[in-house]
Amino acid sequence: MARMGRPRTFDRDQALEQALHLFWQHGYDATSLAQLKAGLGGGISAPSFYAAFGSKEALFNECVERYLGTYAQVTECLWDESLAPRQAIETALRQSARMQCEDGHPRGCMVALGVMSAPSPENARVTQALTRSRQRTRAGLVHCVERGIEAGQLPRETQAEVLGTVLDSFLQGISILARDNTPHAVIDAAITRVMRVWDIASD
Repeated sequence: MARMGRPRTFDRDQALEQALHLFWQHGYDATSLAQLKAGLGGGISAPSFYAAFGSKEALFNECVERYLGTYAQVTECLWDESLAPRQAIETALRQSARMQCEDGHPRGCMVALGVMSAPSPENARVTQALTRSRQRTRAGLVHCVERGIEAGQLPRETQAEVLGTVLDSFLQGISILARDNTPHAVIDAAITRVMRVWDIASD
């Protein structure tokens, strides 16, 4: 009697990364359970899906946690007090642009695109962690401007919230540029121009 083949093992970590890419590319609402099950190991059954992840929302939350602990770390340098304020901002912009344009995962930033990830009111809560991450990054930019003012690198009359918002607007916009396949070299050159906003303010 022929022996039956061993059942395919379920690699949960690999499945989580695949789910992250689906949510990153399509958003929460637009990613269906059918897409998730098809993308996780070639068609995971519904019982196996729920046993492994609990629910679509629970899976999304786990994917967000994974994203924030890995890809989103490119802007944590904004809180690095060992970096000069201007350097911290420029580093965050360049690292973020590089990450958003690299191959191997969807283009753009899941944190920035997440604002459109769950447009239906009943699902709005699932993007709260992404909203908090955007708020943290915005606060980091403002913090760097405030450090620049305190260090005498920017005039006392500089409005930290305003300059921080200018820089944050560009950072959020990188996601759309990357998603539209704008070459990284073009975005990187644009960052050089954007940083002149700091230099003009410092004159």
